[in-house]
Amino acid sequence: MTIGWGVITTGRHPDQKIVPAIKLADDAELVAVYGRDMDRAEAFAKKHGVPTAYDDLDDLLGDSRIDSVFIASPNHLHRPHTCKSAEKGKHILVEKPMAISIDDAVEMVRTCRKHKVKLGVGFQLRHHPGIIKARELVQEGILGLITMAQAQFFFLNQRGVSTRAERNALTRWWEEPEKIGGSYVLMGMGVHAIDTLQFLLDQPITEVATITDGQPGTAHIDDTAALVLRFRDGMLGTVCCGRFAPDTRNDAVVYGSNGRILLKDAIWERCGGSLEVASETVNLSESFEPNLLTLYKRQIEAFNRAIRDNTEFNASGTDGLSVVQVATAAVESASTGRSVKMEPIQI
Repeated sequence: MTIGWGVITTGRHPDQKIVPAIKLADDAELVAVYGRDMDRAEAFAKKHGVPTAYDDLDDLLGDSRIDSVFIASPNHLHRPHTCKSAEKGKHILVEKPMAISIDDAVEMVRTCRKHKVKLGVGFQLRHHPGIIKARELVQEGILGLITMAQAQFFFLNQRGVSTRAERNALTRWWEEPEKIGGSYVLMGMGVHAIDTLQFLLDQPITEVATITDGQPGTAHIDDTAALVLRFRDGMLGTVCCGRFAPDTRNDAVVYGSNGRILLKDAIWERCGGSLEVASETVNLSESFEPNLLTLYKRQIEAFNRAIRDNTEFNASGTDGLSVVQVATAAVESASTGRSVKMEPIQI
């Protein structure tokens, strides 16, 4: 069974990653793309060999060839685009962050359940073989009592060469707090680190304290953030993220009473880096070949399997909701100067 795909918006992310990944997937067919401007949509379709371009979302969602859509629109449009797609019977893989508020994320999950369609979130790092192996080893208990988990996600850049100066009218929304969810680094980068730690430990975060360089009273939206976390069973963690660093450092490490697991430069979209395990029972080192499209291709194929087999996708809507809850609590903590506790959300 080949899954027909439509892509909502024609920005850089679909252009460089999502559309090429769909075209590489063995069991996917890219049917159509949607963009608000027909000239851009048609140019995008021609570039990628997509059969159909639409500038009306209802027309794309009315295309019977499309089984599933990938939503890569600006963050504040994820909810309306997801709910409309679900109402039209389309399965949905939505880019992270899933939504800019808890209420939006809850509505997305409920609407997809009501219309019996799959809802997945674009946490492609869950398909990294090193992260998958690390999760399995944690679940096997090779580290003993888990004591600390850490992750960091930094972009290569230099202060003074701000990406803001490079933004055009189509990407300027990333600098508008009400459209991105209140924080650039938390919603654009921190969500990956948060999700990776929750995935590795298979535990939700229940408390967060955050400091950023964009607290109220400063002249700009944040570029750097540091989070201290508490997980459900009491263990602690940290997340650091930023977009002005001399090099890219995207690591995660889990410490336990019997050893540690290090994912070095693996919290990144290129499926590279290494896994290093040092414990009383397991010692190993493994490297991974970097490739921009590997994780995105695996993500599409995994979502297709979830549709065909009617199973839960491994980055579900409830997983996305959990990350939104932590990220919005982190924004609140940065604004108030206090730690924020979270309770499970009933849907």
